Amino acid sequence: MTPEDALQKYFGMPSFRKPQSDIIRAVLDKKDTLVVMPTGGGKSLCFQLPALLLPGVTLVVSPLIALMKDQVDALQARGLPAGLLNSSQTLEQQRETLEAIRQRTLKLVYIAPERFRSQSFINALPRDAISLFAIDEAHCLSQWGHDFRPDYMRLGEARKAIGNPPCIALTATATPDVQVDIKHCLEMKQPAEFVAGFARTNLSFRVRQTNSDHEKLQALQALIKQHTTGIIYCATRKSVDAVAAKIEHLSNAVIRYHGGLSDAERSAAQERFMGRDANIVVATNAFGMGIDRADIRFVCHYEMPGSVEAYYQEGGRAGRDGAPSVCEMLFSYADKRVQDFFIEGANPGKALIAEIFDVLCAESDAQHEVRLPVDELCNRVGRKVNPMAVSTAISVLARQGWIERFDIPGKRLKGTRIKQLGLSGSNLPIDGKALALKAERDSERLKTVINFSYAKSCRQKWILDYFGECNGENCKRCDNCKQAKNRAARAPSKGEFTLVQKALSGVARMSRRLGPDDWMPRFGKRKIIQCLMGSQSAAIRDSGLDQLSTHGILKREGSAYVESLFECLEGAGLLQVEVDGNYPLLKLTATGARVMQGVDTIDLELPERTAGTFSQKSANPPSSTPKNGTPGGILDRHLYGILVGLRAKMAAQTGKPAFTVFSNSVLLELANKKPRTEQDALEIKGIGPAKVKSVLPQFLCAIKDNL
Repeated sequence: MTPEDALQKYFGMPSFRKPQSDIIRAVLDKKDTLVVMPTGGGKSLCFQLPALLLPGVTLVVSPLIALMKDQVDALQARGLPAGLLNSSQTLEQQRETLEAIRQRTLKLVYIAPERFRSQSFINALPRDAISLFAIDEAHCLSQWGHDFRPDYMRLGEARKAIGNPPCIALTATATPDVQVDIKHCLEMKQPAEFVAGFARTNLSFRVRQTNSDHEKLQALQALIKQHTTGIIYCATRKSVDAVAAKIEHLSNAVIRYHGGLSDAERSAAQERFMGRDANIVVATNAFGMGIDRADIRFVCHYEMPGSVEAYYQEGGRAGRDGAPSVCEMLFSYADKRVQDFFIEGANPGKALIAEIFDVLCAESDAQHEVRLPVDELCNRVGRKVNPMAVSTAISVLARQGWIERFDIPGKRLKGTRIKQLGLSGSNLPIDGKALALKAERDSERLKTVINFSYAKSCRQKWILDYFGECNGENCKRCDNCKQAKNRAARAPSKGEFTLVQKALSGVARMSRRLGPDDWMPRFGKRKIIQCLMGSQSAAIRDSGLDQLSTHGILKREGSAYVESLFECLEGAGLLQVEVDGNYPLLKLTATGARVMQGVDTIDLELPERTAGTFSQKSANPPSSTPKNGTPGGILDRHLYGILVGLRAKMAAQTGKPAFTVFSNSVLLELANKKPRTEQDALEIKGIGPAKVKSVLPQFLCAIKDNL
């Protein structure tokens, strides 16, 4: 039977999707095969169909019991010989499945990775009966993957132990680095590799910059009103409950799903959603694996996820019926602290692991057992410690075989048994460098999410490049593509170009210059815009930013225009967000520096000006009535003209715009007040300590010469 005949006979499908046919032929040719395709791309068929055509049994490693059961139920409903082996079965059921493998009466058997901990289980598997070793969610075997599971690390050795059958590894979320790990761990020999299908032509990716919970709620309301059916992902259980409470009035039924619910409650919630008794799920990332409801119209990340892999995998649950759907992230940089907490919890470090081992030893009873919840163990440490980090430390100790975990009857609590009684925390053979490297990789993945959120290029093309599927085209559907379509790039007018230079100079003044075109950012976009708008907030004054020459130089343009102008400058690559430590900082790029200096010009997608009165005449100072009531702004026009000429000469020498020397308002005050000393000049707004040292002396000389 050909693969095409089998597709029609067993699955009722008329044709394969790309590149399913090529993958299946590689598997049937007994080649090791690596498949990286997005959620909803049809990966399962790539091992299920070959399994029906191969002579023996296909073992399928799958991470979740619920996911196994769903797939086996679906296969059995088609009359296909599939079974499973996991801890939810009785010993008799497990023996029956093993016997079915020996007799080759099953074609697909789903197995949890934890089963390979047992050497007796491996010995019980008949080597000559296994035709294919399929590993689903293969990114779990890489410690650089977003969902690393230590039990997956055994699969390379397990493959050898069962006779080294051909192997297919499948995942939706493997970056090039993770792909290398998968091939290395499984010792794949010249594998056929397929990285494709990440371009989901019906999905629109969006990132909405939000500054408050109110803005997020408004965005959710709009999504629910327009799209009706969707998943809202939150970072924490607390956030799930808070968001669900706020939107319950918008939908007939809102389901909550997180790890704090019992198994029965989670199962009931999932069944209600899959049965279409409810259309909105508010959940942590615990929800979704194995979810295959086709009419999900939106997926919203209420807070940023911890990795681009998780974002794309979760977003990919939308639009599986091919209809237009939306994936929207409500991005606030402040949400980073939640993910930082998770990263800290997932990476306890060598010192804390050793400390937890010593605490467990000290708290153990005569049978060398400890029956304390994690919170109590945290208290025993004697200082504030991340509870997640304590749990992770216990998992590391158990994985290394230094302790053993056991169930306590009647309690949702595991006990710990000390196995290595002769060891202490100080002499545990812990690979501290590997732990530190993993923590660094986790932080880098989070940084990548932030970079994605601030990116101005096509969202989908950005994701394709990230996963190694290069040469993709702009999707023309995401928020960035639509914004670019709505505005055409053009050459700025002379007045607009001056505004651009002022904005860029504001960024430069708030940065540290390292070289001719190299600037180190020091402040975020919000603070820079506040400075350019002339804010007198305590934060601006305390930073001395009110003393900069660029303070207030865009005030007349209005905040809406200035915000849009900065978006335009970021999109054109003149400015870029750079994440440094805990804050996103706005950086002047080399191109931006050249434009600021007037060396380069560039076409820009400039916003329409809704405020401001900039014109060629604005080079002249204002002639409004001074506060003291004296009519006319300039009291000494001759001196003012001399100061304007001096400013132009100094600007020409540096190649910078004239206003970066002194603004018009400062020249006006200098001409009117005629300060004779630096102390007198410091009373003028816009003259700070830096200006006193750099440019003020020449102006004081000019004033003295013309008294």
